[in-house]
Amino acid sequence: MLDVYKSLGFEYFFCLPGGGTGIQESVVNYGGNKDPQYILVMHEESGAAMANGYAKIEGKPAIVCAHGTVGLQHAVMGIYDAFCDRVPVYVVIGNNLEPGGEVGGVHSAQDPAALVRDMTKWDDQPASLTRFAESAVRAYKIAMTPPRMPVVLVMNEPMQTRPATGDLRIPKLGIIAPPAGDSAMVMEAAKMLVAAENPVIVATRAVHSANGLKLMVELAETLQAAVIDQHRRLNFPTRHPLNQTLLAAPAGKPIMIPAELKPDVVLGLESTDFFDAVRNVMQGSNPPKLISITAGDLFQKTNYKDANRFRDTDLAIAADPEATLPDLIEACKKLITPDRRRAMDARGARLADAGRKALQRHKSEATFGWDASPISTARLSMELYAQIKNEDWSLVSESFWVREWPLRLWDFNKHYQYIGGAGGEGVGYQAPAAIGAALANKKHGRLSVAIQPDGDLMIANGCLWTAARHHIPLLMLMHNNRAYHQELMEIQATAAHRSRGIDNVHICAKIDNPNIDYAKLAQSMGVQAEGPVDDPGALAAAIRRGIQVVKSGEPYLIDTITQPR
Repeated sequence: MLDVYKSLGFEYFFCLPGGGTGIQESVVNYGGNKDPQYILVMHEESGAAMANGYAKIEGKPAIVCAHGTVGLQHAVMGIYDAFCDRVPVYVVIGNNLEPGGEVGGVHSAQDPAALVRDMTKWDDQPASLTRFAESAVRAYKIAMTPPRMPVVLVMNEPMQTRPATGDLRIPKLGIIAPPAGDSAMVMEAAKMLVAAENPVIVATRAVHSANGLKLMVELAETLQAAVIDQHRRLNFPTRHPLNQTLLAAPAGKPIMIPAELKPDVVLGLESTDFFDAVRNVMQGSNPPKLISITAGDLFQKTNYKDANRFRDTDLAIAADPEATLPDLIEACKKLITPDRRRAMDARGARLADAGRKALQRHKSEATFGWDASPISTARLSMELYAQIKNEDWSLVSESFWVREWPLRLWDFNKHYQYIGGAGGEGVGYQAPAAIGAALANKKHGRLSVAIQPDGDLMIANGCLWTAARHHIPLLMLMHNNRAYHQELMEIQATAAHRSRGIDNVHICAKIDNPNIDYAKLAQSMGVQAEGPVDDPGALAAAIRRGIQVVKSGEPYLIDTITQPR
């Protein structure tokens, strides 16, 4: 079984131990604890989130091992996040179809994968080692074919413990080619885009490699089209002149196309919420023509509503955007006449000017409360950027919780510099996903940094121990506003709407009385830490100390007391 996993190129095996008489022992002894390496986690949900963060950096899955039905029950939220976020996570669980004893019975099931079947792409429970080998390779192939999603493989205990017999072979994986768009339909899309006066590209999860980011830039520059990045990945460089995301609401979900762009054609690339993305521009008697390119049309489940509302489109291409972009770019280039090129260049100049003005507005807004205590989220973000901007850095946390300041003001130009947030918006994702992403960055020598929400860390803070135990270099700045502040704002709004006052809303969502000392929490897990820091003047020195530790190969946490947003 381990030989099969090795053939698939797995680097890591995230596991909370349980009944480790089979595959776990093989990983550390027979396999030499290398490719895959055993990463000990304190909770299966954290293990799934770590594999999620790892995959969004490395572009391939890691193994998440869960102990039978109870381990899978713990992992569910992490699996759901990956499912909604279109991330390949490879889950393996144990089972015993003929259990013995009380523990064996309650940890086994006739169909254990039924628990997550609505939030995975494929599962199997092979009955022999021959079938296991085939299913293991098939699972990898399915997980990695867009739309990429989690898969589950159930390993019956006797297969893990009895001697291997028979004529066993490892099936060949081969090259996995993502589905590209039909050439005729791609040409139709090119005609619409080239003829448009104000084309807009809105990208959600379009990019999953360095080449994908390069192709996005080439398409936008070919058309001199405005780009709105919905930031579920880094789909487009933030400082590129054609990036018009700063014109949109800075901290809203989803990020919508601003009405002032007045598009007549919109191209949606892997947009999982295309309905809301174009809502602002669909009013009036002459709404824009809509084109979608998404692998989501090739595979949909019905129970969970992650597909969101249906949006009418004029042209829907069921394909992987990154695989389709080369053909679309070439088709557009063939259609552009000298007259169209002059019009496009003029449009690009206008967009660049609008982008420069928007950036200056955001820079000005960032100065508000610059010297305030608690520390403003703008200053927290910019003090961090000031010290990493000349490094090979990667922000492995979501930007939404600090009003998108990093995405508004930092210069993101590499695909691994931003991986987005939890696809299912699950609390407890941010910290372990950051650790998984930092683990992927480690071999590349990148400086991984995270701005960590306080409430999220408290869901499963044992992930800090995993970072310390496995020497995962990550600088974690706490966004410690001492509240589940998103919920606090919503409860305040509800109380005000009902004319009941807001005096008691702290009961619902504040994380105080007592305050949590995150530095001591981290130190108790073996992570070097300092704080609480509430003086903005002391922040730069703390970040410098942290970077030194992270560059030595260890994690570091700074407990920073911050404004709510």
